[in-house]
Amino acid sequence: MSYQSINPSTGKVLKTFKEHTDTQLEKALRIAATCYTAWRHASFGQRAAVAAKAAAILRERLDEFARPATLEMGKRIDEARGEVALTADIIDYYATNAERFLAPQKLKPKAGRAVIESSPLGVLFGVQPWNFPYYQLARFAAPNLMAGNVVMVKHAGCVPQCALAFERLWREAGAPVGAYTNLFISHDQANKVIDDPRIRGVALTGGVDAARRVAARAGRNVKKTTMELGGNDAFIVLADADLDKTVKWAVWAKMNNMGQCCVAAKRFIIVEQLYDSFLAKFQTALATFAPGDPMETRTTLAPLSTEAGLVALLAQLERAVSKGATVVFGGKRIDRPGWYMQPTILTNIKPANPAYREEFFGPVALFFRVKNEDQAVALANDSDFGLGGSVFTRNIARGQRVASRLDTGMVFINHPTWTAADLPFGGIKYSGYGRELSGLGIQEFVNKKLVRVSSLAAAA
Repeated sequence: MSYQSINPSTGKVLKTFKEHTDTQLEKALRIAATCYTAWRHASFGQRAAVAAKAAAILRERLDEFARPATLEMGKRIDEARGEVALTADIIDYYATNAERFLAPQKLKPKAGRAVIESSPLGVLFGVQPWNFPYYQLARFAAPNLMAGNVVMVKHAGCVPQCALAFERLWREAGAPVGAYTNLFISHDQANKVIDDPRIRGVALTGGVDAARRVAARAGRNVKKTTMELGGNDAFIVLADADLDKTVKWAVWAKMNNMGQCCVAAKRFIIVEQLYDSFLAKFQTALATFAPGDPMETRTTLAPLSTEAGLVALLAQLERAVSKGATVVFGGKRIDRPGWYMQPTILTNIKPANPAYREEFFGPVALFFRVKNEDQAVALANDSDFGLGGSVFTRNIARGQRVASRLDTGMVFINHPTWTAADLPFGGIKYSGYGRELSGLGIQEFVNKKLVRVSSLAAAA
């Protein structure tokens, strides 16, 4: 496993980091386990003071944290700043609400008294991706630290400076050593961590193949897991949608973070009355994107995060075309240093084409023409994934009806699928299981302990 910062806009290596030795890993596990014995007994107020300080540091030094996100994975600097601000919001949200979310729940049994208490599980292990190098960490760390767990994180190999920055953030905010631990470890070492009896839960955000391996390993050790995986989100446009406003949202839904987002719009499902006009306007908008240095605010087209990601996406596109799909716009690598790709529109995708079922993780929009609402719903649901989706219509009641028919974890009406601290995030099918964020996210790795006080006489 390589932990290396490479600037995606130039292809130049910035910094390389060594993996932990087995001795270093064992020391980190021992420290985390020791930390948990004290952190679990810290009051909500004590934990909240640390979390609130971490959020304040992010806001005070926003550019300091945003810069490595741009330099390591190519995110446009304005988007990087937005991610840092969102990360602070998530941490603050749990600092404010964790105690309420985990308050004892009184039950009403037929006899006696009963209450459900929420207590932490222990040391948790997270495997996190590169596409949102702070936000993904906050979704895992903030609720679990506030619940009294401690966390150890294996971040993606291409964002090591972001990984270290987030670990330093918690130490600077006053978290004890071992509360948040970054691990530069190999895949074999990650397996050892999952096997270790000191680890009591595992959370992964990533791909289906990685989820199969990690969930199977954790399952053999009888450990709770959550899996937040990919998506093939449908962006449904009904006949009564506001065309111009919907196109603007469609472009944002596809091109935000260069399409490298689990809930990016992947499949644009347009009713035939609007299809031609929508496609023309969408293509015109994509033509305005111009590549440049993502550190400059005027840049509209950023690079992809890695050379491997770009090559894989181009190969995926080539396979789709070989099976009958049509590239109507873009489809090529841009001839300049770095890992830039033209925004791309793909049409004529039949069910037998591998592209029909695959997730395109980048600036590739798949277009489908349908006759009506029923066909739109059927096509949207004909997917191995079930993360998010969106429906655009002037009739809100109609939008809600369509939303209820979609087999996904999230549906937005007249807005692309997106995220906020107070909204639950997660999916079904190959998009995984479990929820992050909101009041649901803090419940995943806590023990719901029943405490019953009985007034019944002893049995004779």
